[in-house]
Amino acid sequence: MEQNENSKFLGTEKITKLMIKFSVPCVLSLLVSALYNIVDQIFIGNSELSALGNAATGVVFPIFIISQAFAWCFGDGCAAYLNICQGKRDTENAHKSIGTGIVFTLLCAFLLMAIFYPLKTPLLTLFGASENSIGYAIEYFNIILAFFPVYMLSNMLNAVIRADGSPSWSMISMLAGAITNIILDPVFIFGSKWGMTGAALATVIGQSISFIISVVYFIKPKTFKLKLKSFLPSFKAVKSALILGMSSFITQMTIVIISLACNILLAKYGSMSVYGADVPIAIIGIESKVFTVVINLVVGIVLGCQPIISYNIGAKKIDRVKDLYRKILICTLIIGIGSTLLFELCPRFVVGLFGVPTNIPNPNEYWIFGEKTFRIFLSLITFTCIVKMTSIFFQSAGKPFKAVIASMIRDIICFIPFIIIFPFAFGGVEAILFASPAADLVAIIITVIMTIFFFRSLKKDTKEEKDNDEI
Repeated sequence: MEQNENSKFLGTEKITKLMIKFSVPCVLSLLVSALYNIVDQIFIGNSELSALGNAATGVVFPIFIISQAFAWCFGDGCAAYLNICQGKRDTENAHKSIGTGIVFTLLCAFLLMAIFYPLKTPLLTLFGASENSIGYAIEYFNIILAFFPVYMLSNMLNAVIRADGSPSWSMISMLAGAITNIILDPVFIFGSKWGMTGAALATVIGQSISFIISVVYFIKPKTFKLKLKSFLPSFKAVKSALILGMSSFITQMTIVIISLACNILLAKYGSMSVYGADVPIAIIGIESKVFTVVINLVVGIVLGCQPIISYNIGAKKIDRVKDLYRKILICTLIIGIGSTLLFELCPRFVVGLFGVPTNIPNPNEYWIFGEKTFRIFLSLITFTCIVKMTSIFFQSAGKPFKAVIASMIRDIICFIPFIIIFPFAFGGVEAILFASPAADLVAIIITVIMTIFFFRSLKKDTKEEKDNDEI
């Protein structure tokens, strides 16, 4: 009963106050998570490693996302399941799903290590590493891969901590790791002259700090208690959590598929252009990191609100769910429009943050392709933000099928075919850049239609339940 009382305020407190309490720490946590990769790339780009070093981190980035996909699947799924149980006043099953989620996350980490290590050279080449950058990529990748269990468990545990009503603890965990990374990057890269090895060591040490702080929280969580039997794999208990977390998994894996398809096509058509193969790969690597920052702002807001959404869905407080969606949408629009203005008006400034190219034969083309990428590829990023936000909202509301459709419509159903068709039909590497806004346009139309039907169905379900209660 006490555990239920600890979460009861999610259904009574003012929505704006709850959003500030939960979303601000979550946004900061996810921004910090994005900083792990961006800080490395900024310091690498401004070192002697320059553009080739950035290209190397760009081809390793999808491997990060694969590990994050599994961690977020278990973490976000267990988090949503925990809050739905709270709304239903069901305290029996949550701890089993969380314990099983931790075990599965750890097993996935070791499995990925066993698969990726022997295949690292062909894998990184597949993701776009050239003969110029493959050595840097392997040097960076070897260290990152060794810490997969720490990185994945840290991400999984942080999602549960937020859902347990402690977003500030999650924020502190991620912030401590990021600060460590930021301090150690210049020390290792410039001071110790360790290059890519230094960048990787700074990253994994920061991840380890975050992991330790997250583990400490689980000594005494608020609304559940882990026991030894919680860690005995319970497929029944984790089933609902896995279904709820599937949207997060698909969302992250679509990023990998996009990165793979983009890098292959950019290398192919880039080698036929004045840019060469390395410039498009390096620029898209920068774009991916900046894009991640923008999306993490939006995802942080809606993920922070996930406990509020899930609780009120479980408690059948539909008016609060609608009010919450409207407020999240307004925040998303502000972030999307602000980002669009930055990318359209100041693309060279954004690209310049990641260093001046010194080790490629055509530095001027680097800047030209960078400006075109940000102005064209991210021109409709506001629509992207709305689609991503709505997908996570559906997931939090216990509608995994709708969440999966919203996740896939932009990236898999539209974007992948477009990046294959556009350069073939219209010619040249620059045609690839138009695939993103075209996919955004289609996706936003379908997402709006799905959202309208979702809220109509909520209203209908609530009315039918009320009529049954009266009978």
